[in-house]
Amino acid sequence: MTPPRLVILGCGFAGAEVARRAIAAGYSVLASTRQPERGAALERVGLEVHIVKRLTADRVRPWVRDGAEVLVAFAPDGSTDAEIAPALGAASHVVYISTTGVYGAHRGRVDEATQVDPSESRARERLDAERCYRDGGATVLRAAGIYGPGRGLHLRIKSGTFRIPGDGQNVVSRIHVADLAEMVLGVFRRARASESPRAARSELFVAADDTPVPQIEAIAWLCRRLGVSMPPSVPIDEAPTTLRHDRAVDNRRIKAWTDLALRYPSYREGFEACLAAEASVDAV
Repeated sequence: MTPPRLVILGCGFAGAEVARRAIAAGYSVLASTRQPERGAALERVGLEVHIVKRLTADRVRPWVRDGAEVLVAFAPDGSTDAEIAPALGAASHVVYISTTGVYGAHRGRVDEATQVDPSESRARERLDAERCYRDGGATVLRAAGIYGPGRGLHLRIKSGTFRIPGDGQNVVSRIHVADLAEMVLGVFRRARASESPRAARSELFVAADDTPVPQIEAIAWLCRRLGVSMPPSVPIDEAPTTLRHDRAVDNRRIKAWTDLALRYPSYREGFEACLAAEASVDAV
Protein backbone atom coordinates (compact mmCIF):
# COMPACT_ATOMS: atom_id res chain seq x y z
CA MET A 1 0.00 0.00 0.00
CA THR A 2 1.35 3.41 -0.99
CA PRO A 3 2.01 5.55 2.11
CA PRO A 4 0.00 8.75 2.38
CA ARG A 5 1.80 11.85 1.17
CA LEU A 6 1.82 15.04 3.18
CA VAL A 7 2.92 18.44 1.92
CA ILE A 8 3.67 21.06 4.60
CA LEU A 9 3.78 24.62 3.36
CA GLY A 10 5.70 26.75 5.85
CA CYS A 11 7.31 24.10 8.03
CA GLY A 12 8.05 26.10 11.17
CA PHE A 13 7.53 25.21 14.84
CA ALA A 14 4.12 23.55 14.46
CA GLY A 15 4.79 22.18 10.99
CA ALA A 16 7.98 20.47 12.10
CA GLU A 17 6.13 18.65 14.89
CA VAL A 18 3.46 17.49 12.45
CA ALA A 19 6.23 16.34 10.10
CA ARG A 20 8.01 14.27 12.76
CA ARG A 21 4.80 12.56 13.79
CA ALA A 22 3.73 11.99 10.19
CA ILE A 23 7.06 10.33 9.35
CA ALA A 24 6.67 8.07 12.39
CA ALA A 25 3.17 7.17 11.18
CA GLY A 26 4.46 6.10 7.76
CA TYR A 27 3.82 9.22 5.71
CA SER A 28 6.00 10.48 2.90
CA VAL A 29 6.50 14.17 3.73
CA LEU A 30 7.53 17.15 1.60
CA ALA A 31 8.09 20.44 3.38
CA SER A 32 8.87 23.99 2.36
CA THR A 33 10.78 26.45 4.49
CA ARG A 34 12.55 29.75 3.92
CA GLN A 35 15.40 28.91 6.33
CA PRO A 36 18.31 26.72 5.15
CA GLU A 37 19.24 25.78 8.74
CA ARG A 38 15.72 24.55 9.46
CA GLY A 39 15.71 22.74 6.14
CA ALA A 40 18.86 20.84 7.06
CA ALA A 41 17.31 19.78 10.37
CA LEU A 42 14.15 18.61 8.62
CA GLU A 43 16.13 16.60 6.09
CA ARG A 44 17.78 14.71 8.94
CA VAL A 45 14.32 13.62 10.09
CA GLY A 46 13.63 12.16 6.66
CA LEU A 47 11.68 14.87 4.83
CA GLU A 48 11.96 16.03 1.25
CA VAL A 49 12.78 19.68 1.85
CA HIS A 50 12.48 22.65 -0.49
CA ILE A 51 14.08 25.95 0.51
CA VAL A 52 11.72 28.54 -0.95
CA LYS A 53 11.83 32.26 -0.21
CA ARG A 54 8.32 32.76 -1.56
CA LEU A 55 5.67 30.20 -2.43
CA THR A 56 3.92 30.55 -5.78
CA ALA A 57 1.13 28.65 -7.49
CA ASP A 58 3.56 27.27 -10.10
CA ARG A 59 5.85 26.00 -7.36
CA VAL A 60 3.12 24.40 -5.26
CA ARG A 61 0.91 22.84 -7.94
CA PRO A 62 3.28 19.95 -8.86
CA TRP A 63 3.70 19.01 -5.19
CA VAL A 64 -0.01 18.25 -4.75
CA ARG A 65 -1.00 16.91 -8.16
CA ASP A 66 -1.19 13.29 -6.96
CA GLY A 67 -3.77 13.98 -4.27
CA ALA A 68 -1.46 14.76 -1.38
CA GLU A 69 -2.74 15.95 1.97
CA VAL A 70 -1.64 19.53 2.61
CA LEU A 71 -0.92 21.47 5.78
CA VAL A 72 -0.58 25.25 5.47
CA ALA A 73 1.29 26.56 8.51
CA PHE A 74 2.80 29.96 7.69
CA ALA A 75 1.69 33.39 8.81
CA PRO A 76 -0.18 35.50 6.24
CA ASP A 77 1.71 38.12 4.27
CA GLY A 78 -1.22 39.65 2.42
CA SER A 79 -0.68 37.96 -0.94
CA THR A 80 0.74 34.43 -0.84
CA ASP A 81 -2.40 32.71 0.48
CA ALA A 82 -4.60 34.16 -2.26
CA GLU A 83 -2.06 33.09 -4.88
CA ILE A 84 -1.46 29.50 -3.82
CA ALA A 85 -4.87 28.46 -2.47
CA PRO A 86 -6.35 27.84 -5.95
CA ALA A 87 -3.31 25.69 -6.79
CA LEU A 88 -4.25 23.18 -4.06
CA GLY A 89 -7.30 21.90 -5.93
CA ALA A 90 -5.76 18.47 -6.55
CA ALA A 91 -5.01 17.90 -2.85
CA SER A 92 -7.09 15.23 -1.14
CA HIS A 93 -7.52 17.49 1.88
CA VAL A 94 -6.09 20.78 3.19
CA VAL A 95 -5.68 21.90 6.80
CA TYR A 96 -4.86 25.52 7.60
CA ILE A 97 -3.46 26.45 11.03
CA SER A 98 -4.91 29.79 12.06
CA THR A 99 -5.12 31.44 15.48
CA THR A 100 -7.68 32.31 18.15
CA GLY A 101 -6.32 35.83 17.73
CA VAL A 102 -9.17 36.31 15.24
CA TYR A 103 -11.51 36.68 18.25
CA GLY A 104 -9.75 39.91 19.18
CA ALA A 105 -11.22 41.65 22.20
CA HIS A 106 -13.86 38.98 22.87
CA ARG A 107 -13.83 37.98 26.55
CA GLY A 108 -14.93 34.71 28.09
CA ARG A 109 -15.73 31.38 26.50
CA VAL A 110 -14.77 30.84 22.86
CA ASP A 111 -15.99 28.06 20.60
CA GLU A 112 -16.64 27.63 16.89
CA ALA A 113 -19.83 29.70 17.07
CA THR A 114 -18.15 32.74 18.68
CA GLN A 115 -18.16 35.84 16.48
CA VAL A 116 -14.74 36.94 15.25
CA ASP A 117 -13.41 40.44 15.89
CA PRO A 118 -11.62 41.83 12.82
CA SER A 119 -10.85 45.19 14.44
CA GLU A 120 -7.15 44.31 14.78
CA SER A 121 -5.10 44.25 11.55
CA ARG A 122 -3.51 40.88 12.41
CA ALA A 123 -6.98 39.37 12.89
CA ARG A 124 -8.14 40.73 9.52
CA GLU A 125 -5.09 39.26 7.79
CA ARG A 126 -5.74 35.84 9.34
CA LEU A 127 -9.41 35.90 8.42
CA ASP A 128 -8.56 36.83 4.85
CA ALA A 129 -6.10 33.92 4.71
CA GLU A 130 -8.64 31.50 6.20
CA ARG A 131 -11.17 32.53 3.57
CA CYS A 132 -8.73 31.74 0.76
CA TYR A 133 -8.46 28.11 1.88
CA ARG A 134 -11.99 27.58 3.16
CA ASP A 135 -13.34 28.64 -0.23
CA GLY A 136 -11.52 25.57 -1.59
CA GLY A 137 -12.84 23.24 1.10
CA ALA A 138 -10.00 23.36 3.64
CA THR A 139 -10.37 22.63 7.34
CA VAL A 140 -9.26 25.51 9.57
CA LEU A 141 -7.82 25.00 13.06
CA ARG A 142 -7.78 28.20 15.11
CA ALA A 143 -5.05 27.43 17.62
CA ALA A 144 -4.61 29.03 21.03
CA GLY A 145 -1.07 29.99 22.10
CA ILE A 146 1.25 27.23 20.85
CA TYR A 147 4.12 26.18 23.12
CA GLY A 148 6.52 23.28 23.47
CA PRO A 149 10.21 22.51 23.94
CA GLY A 150 12.14 25.60 22.92
CA ARG A 151 9.16 27.92 22.88
CA GLY A 152 6.82 29.25 25.54
CA LEU A 153 6.15 31.11 28.76
CA HIS A 154 8.62 28.98 30.72
CA LEU A 155 11.55 30.28 28.67
CA ARG A 156 10.55 33.92 29.09
CA ILE A 157 10.23 33.45 32.84
CA LYS A 158 13.62 31.70 32.98
CA SER A 159 15.24 34.51 31.00
CA GLY A 160 13.75 37.21 33.23
CA THR A 161 12.14 39.01 30.29
CA PHE A 162 8.51 38.23 31.10
CA ARG A 163 6.24 40.85 32.67
CA ILE A 164 2.84 40.08 34.19
CA PRO A 165 0.11 41.97 32.31
CA GLY A 166 -1.88 43.89 34.90
CA ASP A 167 -2.89 41.62 37.78
CA GLY A 168 -2.60 38.49 35.62
CA GLN A 169 -6.23 37.52 36.14
CA ASN A 170 -7.00 37.40 32.42
CA VAL A 171 -7.71 33.83 31.33
CA VAL A 172 -5.30 32.28 28.83
CA SER A 173 -5.73 29.20 26.66
CA ARG A 174 -2.78 27.37 25.18
CA ILE A 175 -1.98 24.18 23.27
CA HIS A 176 1.13 22.01 23.41
CA VAL A 177 2.57 21.64 19.93
CA ALA A 178 2.43 17.83 20.16
CA ASP A 179 -1.31 17.87 20.82
CA LEU A 180 -1.88 20.37 18.01
CA ALA A 181 0.05 18.08 15.67
CA GLU A 182 -2.14 15.13 16.65
CA MET A 183 -5.24 17.22 15.97
CA VAL A 184 -3.95 18.00 12.47
CA LEU A 185 -3.19 14.35 11.72
CA GLY A 186 -6.54 13.36 13.23
CA VAL A 187 -8.37 15.59 10.74
CA PHE A 188 -6.48 13.95 7.89
CA ARG A 189 -7.23 10.46 9.24
CA ARG A 190 -10.93 11.20 9.43
CA ALA A 191 -10.99 12.60 5.92
CA ARG A 192 -9.07 9.58 4.59
CA ALA A 193 -11.41 7.10 6.30
CA SER A 194 -14.51 8.77 4.93
CA GLU A 195 -16.31 7.66 1.80
CA SER A 196 -15.56 11.14 0.49
CA PRO A 197 -11.95 12.37 0.42
CA ARG A 198 -13.36 15.82 1.13
CA ALA A 199 -14.86 14.88 4.51
CA ALA A 200 -14.64 17.83 6.91
CA ARG A 201 -14.93 20.12 3.90
CA SER A 202 -14.73 23.74 5.06
CA GLU A 203 -14.89 22.68 8.71
CA LEU A 204 -13.73 25.07 11.41
CA PHE A 205 -12.35 24.14 14.84
CA VAL A 206 -10.80 25.92 17.79
CA ALA A 207 -7.77 24.09 19.24
CA ALA A 208 -6.62 24.37 22.84
CA ASP A 209 -5.88 22.24 25.88
CA ASP A 210 -8.47 21.25 28.48
CA THR A 211 -7.48 23.84 31.09
CA PRO A 212 -7.82 27.56 30.38
CA VAL A 213 -6.68 29.34 33.54
CA PRO A 214 -5.95 32.87 34.78
CA GLN A 215 -2.50 33.73 33.53
CA ILE A 216 -1.22 34.33 37.05
CA GLU A 217 -1.87 30.66 37.96
CA ALA A 218 0.49 29.31 35.31
CA ILE A 219 3.06 32.02 36.07
CA ALA A 220 3.08 31.24 39.79
CA TRP A 221 3.31 27.49 39.14
CA LEU A 222 6.27 27.94 36.81
CA CYS A 223 8.07 30.27 39.21
CA ARG A 224 7.75 27.69 41.99
CA ARG A 225 8.85 24.91 39.63
CA LEU A 226 11.87 26.89 38.41
CA GLY A 227 12.76 28.33 41.82
CA VAL A 228 12.62 31.94 40.65
CA SER A 229 10.86 35.05 41.90
CA MET A 230 7.59 36.22 40.43
CA PRO A 231 8.11 38.66 37.54
CA PRO A 232 7.16 42.30 37.94
CA SER A 233 3.89 43.60 36.52
CA VAL A 234 3.21 46.16 33.82
CA PRO A 235 -0.05 47.99 33.10
CA ILE A 236 -2.24 45.81 30.92
CA ASP A 237 -2.22 48.33 28.07
CA GLU A 238 1.61 48.21 27.99
CA ALA A 239 1.75 44.43 27.64
CA PRO A 240 2.03 42.78 24.20
CA THR A 241 -1.37 42.48 22.54
CA THR A 242 -1.30 38.69 22.71
CA LEU A 243 -1.02 38.85 26.52
CA ARG A 244 -4.01 41.17 27.01
CA HIS A 245 -6.67 38.78 25.81
CA ASP A 246 -9.07 37.09 28.22
CA ARG A 247 -10.44 33.96 26.54
CA ALA A 248 -11.30 30.40 27.60
CA VAL A 249 -11.20 28.25 24.46
CA ASP A 250 -13.55 25.25 24.41
CA ASN A 251 -11.82 22.31 22.66
CA ARG A 252 -14.60 19.73 22.86
CA ARG A 253 -15.57 19.72 19.20
CA ILE A 254 -12.08 19.07 17.78
CA LYS A 255 -11.46 16.33 20.35
CA ALA A 256 -14.72 14.62 19.43
CA TRP A 257 -14.08 15.00 15.70
CA THR A 258 -10.61 13.45 15.89
CA ASP A 259 -11.41 11.03 18.78
CA LEU A 260 -8.41 12.45 20.60
CA ALA A 261 -7.45 12.52 24.28
CA LEU A 262 -4.79 15.16 24.87
CA ARG A 263 -1.36 14.09 26.04
CA TYR A 264 -0.92 17.45 27.77
CA PRO A 265 -4.38 18.46 29.05
CA SER A 266 -3.05 21.34 31.15
CA TYR A 267 -0.07 23.66 31.41
CA ARG A 268 1.32 21.49 34.23
CA GLU A 269 1.86 18.36 32.13
CA GLY A 270 2.89 20.47 29.15
CA PHE A 271 5.52 22.58 30.86
CA GLU A 272 6.90 19.59 32.78
CA ALA A 273 7.45 17.88 29.43
CA CYS A 274 9.10 21.00 28.02
CA LEU A 275 11.51 21.28 30.95
CA ALA A 276 12.39 17.58 30.74
CA ALA A 277 13.01 17.76 26.99
CA GLU A 278 15.15 20.88 27.28
CA ALA A 279 17.14 19.40 30.16
CA SER A 280 17.94 16.31 28.10
CA VAL A 281 19.20 18.50 25.25
CA ASP A 282 21.33 20.58 27.63
CA ALA A 283 22.83 17.38 29.04
CA VAL A 284 24.11 16.21 25.64
